[in-house]
Amino acid sequence: MPQRFERYVVNRELKGVMGSLLLYLVAVSVLLYVVAGLTLLFLQPRLLYRPMREILLSPAHIGLDFEEVSFRSGDGVPLTGWHVPRRDARFTVLFCHGNGGNIMHRLDNLRLFHDLGVSCFIFDYRGYGRSAGVPGEAGTYLDARAAFDWLVHDKHVPAEQIILFGHSLGGSIVAHLAARVRAGALVVEGAFTSYPDIGARFYPYMPVRRFAFFQYNTQAYIREVHCPVMVMHSKADELVPFEFGIRLFEAANEPKQFAEIFGSHNDSFLVASDVYREAWHKWLDFVSRVGGRGAGRGAPEPQASAVDS
Repeated sequence: MPQRFERYVVNRELKGVMGSLLLYLVAVSVLLYVVAGLTLLFLQPRLLYRPMREILLSPAHIGLDFEEVSFRSGDGVPLTGWHVPRRDARFTVLFCHGNGGNIMHRLDNLRLFHDLGVSCFIFDYRGYGRSAGVPGEAGTYLDARAAFDWLVHDKHVPAEQIILFGHSLGGSIVAHLAARVRAGALVVEGAFTSYPDIGARFYPYMPVRRFAFFQYNTQAYIREVHCPVMVMHSKADELVPFEFGIRLFEAANEPKQFAEIFGSHNDSFLVASDVYREAWHKWLDFVSRVGGRGAGRGAPEPQASAVDS
């Protein structure tokens, strides 16, 4: 009898210890989850915007003539960019770059556009490169609009000869712009459908959608665009899933084209340059045939058919 009682007491104490240990582990897990969530919550701007201030190179280092441009955003923030002209260019590409670095890191892109026979205007958002200010969603939209206005009003480039191009985050920014101005065409490459969508993809265990500071709703913006649209995306994109590109293409109005490219998120135009250049050549020829029938927000949809990629 005493032995049974002793075993009962030991088992009861053991269960109590295991229960306490389990509660402790649950509490620690919950605490770690909350800490991780709060860290992600307040680090969102740093995770999204990764600017670099220092600019050590320019288009001159790759043999391109260029004009260093200073202009102001709609709220007065001083911005800088490079205008790289091409003689007898059919179009001028307004280039909205991604979330990292600055315009210096896009020299290879500028060389490609020059070889394609188009002029290019690339600029830094506020907080990037030599542009003043601090990055923010509303600010990036204002900056892109100011760059477009500089091309139209200061450089006297006809709006129908401007191709709006954005890579990654720049794809969302330029889609927002394309829904609000007259332009010849829109091209988005490696773009996500929205900031909450890409956040949920990276952190599926966190309530990202509920606590997202930003929207960058590319899919909603592209539905409002009524100029020709090309979506470019690689199946090997390790940052923005290929399906996001498909969804953007499906949301776009006619006329539109989907170009499947190859390579990772940032190097498709280099590792598969032939495919990339061919997609652009076909697109430029198509936009030339369309003849600037694109229009901004609220304009009627053009009736041209989609172009096969």
